[in-house]
Amino acid sequence: MTGQLHGKVALVAGATRGAGRGIAVELGAAGATVYGTGRSTRAQRSDYDRPETIEDTAELVTAAGGTGIAVQVDHTDPDQVRELIRRIEDEQGRLDVLVNDLGGEHLMDWDNPILWKHDLHKGIQRLRVGIEAHMITAHFALGLLSRRPGGLVVELTDGTAEIHEEYYRSDCGAFFDIAKTSMHRLARAEGEELREFGGTAVSLTPGWLRSEMMLDHFGVTEENWRESATAPEGFGIAESPAYIGRAVVALATDPDVARWNTQSLSSGFLAKTYGFTDTDGSQPDAWRYIQEVEWPGNPGSPDDYR
Repeated sequence: MTGQLHGKVALVAGATRGAGRGIAVELGAAGATVYGTGRSTRAQRSDYDRPETIEDTAELVTAAGGTGIAVQVDHTDPDQVRELIRRIEDEQGRLDVLVNDLGGEHLMDWDNPILWKHDLHKGIQRLRVGIEAHMITAHFALGLLSRRPGGLVVELTDGTAEIHEEYYRSDCGAFFDIAKTSMHRLARAEGEELREFGGTAVSLTPGWLRSEMMLDHFGVTEENWRESATAPEGFGIAESPAYIGRAVVALATDPDVARWNTQSLSSGFLAKTYGFTDTDGSQPDAWRYIQEVEWPGNPGSPDDYR
């Protein structure tokens, strides 16, 4: 898909690391100009307190073949988001793709996921980052995006609407559940409102993502991730951040993308539909593995779902 997005402008909100970085880089590889936002810069770390920065992401986008532009933005602050969209309008005059990947994984209270035991401050912050920030960003960005037919909005989540309807993520708790399930409804609302302007909105989930934080947790790198001594068997279905990035590029380059408007999609499903692969040439379908094998406790190997 090299060059297919040349002349197109994308905003990846939350591009510092993980899925956001993977999406930004793959959009760059397809030739797009990508504004990657986040709070972690080379001069100032956010409360994630991790080494990844938005400047690093911008350089990776440019190295991949696009134009990467790093902008420090706290998307819970309407004034900062307003200025960001004003800058994109002034510099580019258009916005073709909006990806909202604002999650707050560092706000998980894994030891106390039960609602009345969960750290309330972290829980409320997760709702602010996982819902409010998405809506603030959409409020300011969609006016610009809707000026040209073909605009695409991708709301990143964790799990498909089908998964969320069938299962409650008791290991993650109510704050996580509400934030993630809300993305399906937000994409539905955005899609309904963009329809008359020729725009499309979807919710999209990766599978088990080999983010920088996940690799660190299991003491491995992207090069040797299968060698972890502590990861469970299910980690064998994990996918690189490039995979979800390629899913977004497939949508952004599809002239018939409107067929997906308001729908809930996954990287594994789109890989089968469009034919792209992960960096190792496989097509992991994590949610099918989770739904058919891991959660019901049925026999099966992650390798059977790659």
